[in-house]
Amino acid sequence: MTASLEQLRRCHFAVDLGAARTRVYVKGAGLVVDQPSAAAVNTRTGALIAVGELAEKMTGRTPHYIRVVRPVSGGTVVDIEMAQRMLRHLLGDRMRRQLRRKPRLRAAACTPHDADPLAQRAAIETLVGLGARRVELVDTLIAAAVGCGLPVERPEATMIMVCGAAATQVAVLSLGSIVTAERVPVGGEAVDHAIVQHLRHEHELMLPSQSVRPLQIALSGNGLTPHGPASTEIHGRDVATGLARSVRIDTAAVRDAIQTPLTAVLDGIGKVLRDCPPDLVADLADRGITMVGGSALLPGFDQMLRRATGMPVHIAERPDVCAAQGLGAMLEGKIQPLALNPMGS
Repeated sequence: MTASLEQLRRCHFAVDLGAARTRVYVKGAGLVVDQPSAAAVNTRTGALIAVGELAEKMTGRTPHYIRVVRPVSGGTVVDIEMAQRMLRHLLGDRMRRQLRRKPRLRAAACTPHDADPLAQRAAIETLVGLGARRVELVDTLIAAAVGCGLPVERPEATMIMVCGAAATQVAVLSLGSIVTAERVPVGGEAVDHAIVQHLRHEHELMLPSQSVRPLQIALSGNGLTPHGPASTEIHGRDVATGLARSVRIDTAAVRDAIQTPLTAVLDGIGKVLRDCPPDLVADLADRGITMVGGSALLPGFDQMLRRATGMPVHIAERPDVCAAQGLGAMLEGKIQPLALNPMGS
């Protein structure tokens, strides 16, 4: 991390391309883009119809010749050309002109912890297509830890959990580096899928894709804890007749359906702690786990982790934008590397 801090200071903009949202931080201007990673395309002409929020709203509501695509999946760019087109539109002409004026445009990008060389290459290609002459890659875990103000560069353990849409990454950091880390392929989308499947099997109801989030919020009297409302009414489509129907569902049963994917996350935390040196685990007993990422806001997720691990669990102040803000702090030179004085002979 110390070696690349100097290079990161020279970067002009940073991109956090997530499966759910794309964020762009421009040096001196702050966070300029925070939009869903979605683009609507006319399949007849290949023209881009909408990006971001508007494309997200079109999901599941388009005629057959309009397709809503997601160029990022699981933290990896799967369609480089579409990702470039989406980023160009999200940045807008004015910001792109401003960036193009820089003589040697440099960019930084977040990559998941265990990203393979192909995934790293895809992130670099995407930004090179926007005009970047050089691209620095930063581990999402370190960027998120810096963004939520953890003392990453100190010789003490900090544990961070990045709850994304497609995966959850858990790591113990010390001295600005990752000591142990684990990536669990379960994220917010797996939780949404569990809710949809439960309603389909138990109530023969198909839920519109846009209704899953409101349902989670309806559960959030006290979230995944048993003190929330006993039942809630939802509207969907009957599997057999295809007609609209509303049912009252038992929130306890939905909570049970959500628990299944979340147990995989608990296993990941257990594995990281088992692989961690005992001195660092002792630090973590006081400091606990910091949760960042959009899915950290899943109602009651933090209480469940507290019960399962017996450790303090904190949700970062703005968990969804921590990684982008961490990249921004590195770009602006706000992070000081730990200066080690070479020992005199």
